[in-house]
Amino acid sequence: MPDHVDYEQHGRTYAEHRRPDPRIAARILKELGDARTVLNVGAGTGSYEPEDRYVLAVEPSATMRAQRPPGAAPALDARAEALPFDDDSFDAALACVTIHHWSPPEAGLTELRRVARGPVVVFTFDLEHLPPWQHDYLAEGLARERPRFPDVEAIADALGGRTRIVRLNTPADCTDGFFEAFWNRPEALLDPAVRSAQSMWALLDPGVEDRIVARLAAALESGLWDGHHGQLRALDRFDGSLRLVVSEPG
Repeated sequence: MPDHVDYEQHGRTYAEHRRPDPRIAARILKELGDARTVLNVGAGTGSYEPEDRYVLAVEPSATMRAQRPPGAAPALDARAEALPFDDDSFDAALACVTIHHWSPPEAGLTELRRVARGPVVVFTFDLEHLPPWQHDYLAEGLARERPRFPDVEAIADALGGRTRIVRLNTPADCTDGFFEAFWNRPEALLDPAVRSAQSMWALLDPGVEDRIVARLAAALESGLWDGHHGQLRALDRFDGSLRLVVSEPG
């Protein structure tokens, strides 16, 4: 059973399917305040990087760096756990849907706080608050994911300073293709291209992904999913697992 995701192999479709959602982006921008220089760590293809200030990205995967769009911030080949910058080098630091790939997450979080003079903003998930049907249908995958995701309170403790936790709604038409984005569009998870931009599937033993997908497909075809969860289709947002952990200097 793999214990980490090889983004050189599994990161090739992120630019297409993990497009930043503008509502999430607006809240992240708000939390960055008036910072003029921002370090984006675990930056991937550049989602949620502000366009109105200087940004420097850190991303260890060449495959992910190659998908950054023309004009994106420069990206260094470095790791969150050992950032090659002096203390207080940036006005702010940002980490979006990445800390569960750090080993250990606490090392990278401490580094974020070290290099930022001002706010550190971490976009992550509290998996216990996923929609109930995902706890059911994705159970085998979530069993692999939960140990990788630090508790949001633990993230705040590791960052230190003055911290707060912000809950974000997941829009019904969320453009960022993490699996909760499809809380009322379960059919999307049947698409292998959509799943290819979600790291959970790369952690599963052979055959497990096929079993999960087959069970969900059968429930949708039979009407079982809609019978139990169809009321979600009428909603325009879901108060689920999305969190921003924000640290200001103490």
